[in-house]
Amino acid sequence: MFSLATLLEDSAHNHPNRVAVVQGDRRLTYREVDEAARRVAGLLLSWGIQPGDRIAVACPNIAEFPILYFGILKAGAVVVPMNVLLKADEITYYLNDSGARAFFCFAGTPELDLGLQGMAGHASASSCEHFVVVGSAPHVVGESLDELMSHATSIDDSVLTSEDQTSVILYTSGTTGQPKGAELTHSNLVMNALGCNRLFKASEERPDTMLVCLPLFHTFGATVLMNAGFASASTLVLVPKFTGELALALMQEHDVTAFAGVPTMYWALLNSLTDDVDVAQIKSNLRLALSGGASLPVQILEDFSRRFGIGILEGYGLSETSPVSTFNHLGRVSKPGSIGQALWGIELRLVDEEWNTLTGEDAIGEIAIRGYNVMKGYLNRPDATAAVMRNGWFRTGDLARVDSEGYYFIVDRAKDMVIRGGFNVYPREVEEILMRHPAVSLVAVIGVPNEEYGEEIKACVVRNPGVEITERELIDYCKQSMAAYKYPRIVEFLDALPMTSTGKILKRELR
Repeated sequence: MFSLATLLEDSAHNHPNRVAVVQGDRRLTYREVDEAARRVAGLLLSWGIQPGDRIAVACPNIAEFPILYFGILKAGAVVVPMNVLLKADEITYYLNDSGARAFFCFAGTPELDLGLQGMAGHASASSCEHFVVVGSAPHVVGESLDELMSHATSIDDSVLTSEDQTSVILYTSGTTGQPKGAELTHSNLVMNALGCNRLFKASEERPDTMLVCLPLFHTFGATVLMNAGFASASTLVLVPKFTGELALALMQEHDVTAFAGVPTMYWALLNSLTDDVDVAQIKSNLRLALSGGASLPVQILEDFSRRFGIGILEGYGLSETSPVSTFNHLGRVSKPGSIGQALWGIELRLVDEEWNTLTGEDAIGEIAIRGYNVMKGYLNRPDATAAVMRNGWFRTGDLARVDSEGYYFIVDRAKDMVIRGGFNVYPREVEEILMRHPAVSLVAVIGVPNEEYGEEIKACVVRNPGVEITERELIDYCKQSMAAYKYPRIVEFLDALPMTSTGKILKRELR
């Protein structure tokens, strides 16, 4: 047997009374998390869930997330995590495309209407049998997780799985078409979690207290914090909604030793420092600060190091690579602006459009990755898989250069992807929704620099002749049709968009 669930099971066996999860006033030991996950697995098996069946989860950073995640794995099923900001139509697409048999959905809060969106999305899905509500909220109707768990029978043994079986499907978009599900195996994710612990010198003998502000439905948070944290029997302090003030308070309260975030989170921490924050106490405990998801401005890195006495280690990866592929290694020289060197067991090279390897410090090429971390492929999309994979190598679409010591430096994103606050936003998806509006003749969506989010989403719009529409009206239209992190906050009306002779929009002239 080779299962991602082993990361929890082993720690529950060796350290049953160690605190695994902290969420507000809730404290769950490794034994308690494992026992709850066993009941989830028993529930799924009572429904007739078979090995390889897909189970969707849309849930913020609360204790139920790891319980559901590992319970699904214990049943031999496949976890399909979904962003909590998705709207109903997007949820329907994910459920249908993955063929999910059940959907566990957080009920929501006054600020987050996930339960209502999930209920509507499930109602429109073609074959998802169960809609299970995590928590409660007015008007959200479905099977109650609490009630189901109260009657569920715990399993004694996890369902047998092998290293090459799919364990998690992470949805990721390209510049064309709909989001694709990257199939990650048990081996992909186990090895990447253990590789992180090797890199960051984490162990059961010296467990960390990790502040988990990154969403666990995202690959960065799931692998680097949850999976790697459980593998080292560390304590995870869960933060359902990040603010700089809250994060600093929790760092003090729980003597946090490890923090991972996107650059905007570090920006928020620095901008939340007041006289009430005991920076000296935080400095005395914090041994690890990690950044990924977007390029980290050198100024933030320098400011954080000056205030907290610790450097930020920057790394790189994608959903398709489990995700971690490179990092500035603990104990080695860190180079500001670099995504670091390849992890143990992972290879990188730069290639041109024909897969030819490029060499020399002046060469700029597309990053290709090979190793235990590379996905098995996109779910039900052999052509899309073949377009990015060859002989075990995966081409990322990101352009970079590499120095003589093997440190990589991202210079551009070949696919025009926008990274807003650590979330990937793909312009084509936003453009297609905007093009449905009767006032829009043509549109190009780009990313523009933003101090708070790293990049902000801007729509350059050509209106249909004789039609009047305001910027606010278009923004509100998008806001109703897509997740909050996707819709453009800036709209600029133009008479025409710059184009090549073949009709391709020249986005670089719009930036």
